[in-house]
Amino acid sequence: MRIAIVGGGPAGLYFAYLWKTRHPPADVHVFEQNAAEATFGFGVVFSERALDFMREHDPDTADAITPRMETWRDIRLVHRGEEIVIDGVGFSAIGRLELLQLLQGRAQRAGVGLHYRNQVLSLDELAGFDLIIGADGVNSLVRRSFEGDFKMSLAYLDNKFIWYGTTQRFDALTQTFLETELGTFNAHHYRYAPAKSTFIVECDRATWSKAGFDRLSPQETQRLLERVFAASLGGHALISNKSTWRNFPWVWNERWSFRNMVLVGDALHTAHFSIGSGTRLALEDVIALANALEAVPGDVRAALTLYEANRRPIVEKLVRASKASADWYEHFPQHMRRAPLDFAMSYIGRSGRVDRDRLRAMAPKFMARYDAAER
Repeated sequence: MRIAIVGGGPAGLYFAYLWKTRHPPADVHVFEQNAAEATFGFGVVFSERALDFMREHDPDTADAITPRMETWRDIRLVHRGEEIVIDGVGFSAIGRLELLQLLQGRAQRAGVGLHYRNQVLSLDELAGFDLIIGADGVNSLVRRSFEGDFKMSLAYLDNKFIWYGTTQRFDALTQTFLETELGTFNAHHYRYAPAKSTFIVECDRATWSKAGFDRLSPQETQRLLERVFAASLGGHALISNKSTWRNFPWVWNERWSFRNMVLVGDALHTAHFSIGSGTRLALEDVIALANALEAVPGDVRAALTLYEANRRPIVEKLVRASKASADWYEHFPQHMRRAPLDFAMSYIGRSGRVDRDRLRAMAPKFMARYDAAER
C-alpha cells in the first residue's frame, strides 16, 4: 500500500512510524511544508493516564516518551492572591519540538519517506497513492479541498488567547486568575522541561479591547503581559514563538473520510486546550485508524468506515467535555466573583465529569478543606 500523509505534526509522524513498523513493505511518505526543526507553541500536556492507550498498543514509543516528560500530581489555582491546591489530578508534559524530534527519528529509522519544506498545493500531486491522510491541522488542505464532502463546520470562541513560553519553573499545572485595572486575565502555565514552561494567557474580549491589544505591537503586547503576570513570572521573561492573539477554533466534520482520504487530529476535530487532550486525541485517532486498516486489509473504503464507527463515539464524548470546559472559560470573569474555594469547586467540575463523591476519592485534601469551610 502507498500512503501519503499531509502534515508532519505528532499525528502524521506517529501514523507513519506505526504503519511502517507494522508493515515494512508499505510505501509511506510524510509531506510537511515547514522545516523539520520548526514548530509553534512550547509544551504538550497529557493527563496522568493519557499515554495508557499508547502503552497498550505501542509500548516501545510510550516507554521512549515517558522518561522525557515532566510530571506532577496537583493542580494549583491562584485567585484573589490565594493559592488553592487540588491534589490527585496528575499531568505530564513534554516539549512539542522534543516530541516531534523523537517521532521523526523513529519514523526515519522505520524507513518512512520524510519530505520537509515540501508544501502540497493540490491533492492532484498525490495521485497514485492508495490512501491520503489529512494530518495537517486546523487549516488542513485535505479537508479544505473537499469541505462539503467532509461536511465540515467551523466556529470560534469569543475569548482571546496567546501562547508563550518562559524559563520560570512551575511545580504544577497552575491557573492564575487576575483582576486588574485593564480587566480580567487568566494564565495556564506548566513546565514541560526542567527549566522551561508553557505560559498561555487568556482574556475576555472586553479586557482585550480595553488593554488596546488590537493596537499594540507583538513586543508591546509581550511587555504588557509580563507586567500583568510579574508575580507569577518571578522576574523571568515571556518567550515568543509565533505568539499572536487568537480565538480558539471549533473544527468538526460530520464525515471523517471521502474517497481514499481520511482526517485525523485537528484536521478532523479540535479540543479546547483547557483539558489538554488535543495531542492525545490525535494519537488515539492514529491508533484507531491503523487498527481499522488492519481489520479490513485491502479494502480502504471499508476500513475508513470502520475507523469512524469505532472512534467517533469516544471522540464525541471528549469533545462534549471539552466544550463544557471551554464554556466555563468563556465566562471566567463571572466565576471569579466566587470566593477562592467555591471558585476552585466550580473550576474542577466545569466539564461535568467530576462530582463531589469522585473528588473525595481523587482529591481528599482539597475536599477536606472544602468540607471544613462549608461547616
